[in-house]
Amino acid sequence: MQVAKIHYNDKNAPAAFTKSLKDTGFGLIVDHPILPKLIKTVYKEWEDFFESELKHTFLFDSLKQDGYFPLGTENAKGYSAKDHKEFFHFYLWGRVPGSISPATKELYESLVDMTSLLLEWVELNTPTKIRSKFSEPLKDMIRGSKTNLLRIIHYPPFNGHEDAQSLRAAAHEDINLITLLVAGTKPGLEAQDKNGNWHKISTDPGTIIVNVGDMLKEASSGFYPSTTHRVVNPTSKAGNSSRYSMPLFLHPRDDVQLSKDYTAKTYLKERLLEIGLKS
Repeated sequence: MQVAKIHYNDKNAPAAFTKSLKDTGFGLIVDHPILPKLIKTVYKEWEDFFESELKHTFLFDSLKQDGYFPLGTENAKGYSAKDHKEFFHFYLWGRVPGSISPATKELYESLVDMTSLLLEWVELNTPTKIRSKFSEPLKDMIRGSKTNLLRIIHYPPFNGHEDAQSLRAAAHEDINLITLLVAGTKPGLEAQDKNGNWHKISTDPGTIIVNVGDMLKEASSGFYPSTTHRVVNPTSKAGNSSRYSMPLFLHPRDDVQLSKDYTAKTYLKERLLEIGLKS
């Protein structure tokens, strides 16, 4: 599984990035403009939040989907065991703990700006026959969206009392159009190839990992694959420590027509029911 490493300012980046998404569902962006210092600041502030009891006062709103989601909240589609993680949903319009500085908002906006360019790359390098299926340009689909979501995830150490079937994140595909993932603080992310084999995905600092979501697969009639991925459990006592990651899930506006069968809103509702975040 040859996931391409794309240098952000390379003249061949748009075509190489799009080809990697088509071939593997993933791409790795390096030499991008988001400063390591900003990423480090955001990680540290949220690490402090997850270590505090304050988090329980921000319990998630099941309707709005903002706030803090405790351990045992989410399961992957098709799995009964809950993932071993807690997380916070950050929206521009949502609740934000007072201990969190504007750095998270700055990171969120920087990632959204980057996504607009990446989606433009994809659009320009998509065959006309496939591009004609898009109800509007890809970068326009996310403009004005209120469901673009930065999820700050904490994978705690295991204490030995968990469900034996529980993984940090069981095998799944992302719901949204496209995901930008700030490299996790520890290894663990793996992607599955077409033959069912698992491959480690880089967590080198400074790398932005990009992957196709189910909505882009739907909008492109399967041309872009929404690749199955997971976060595996630590394999040693030394590795059994906290892991943090920050995916930005880019969602089209609710009214965007993905296909004849779904709008973005109806697709999202169906999937949230399947993973236990709505009832």
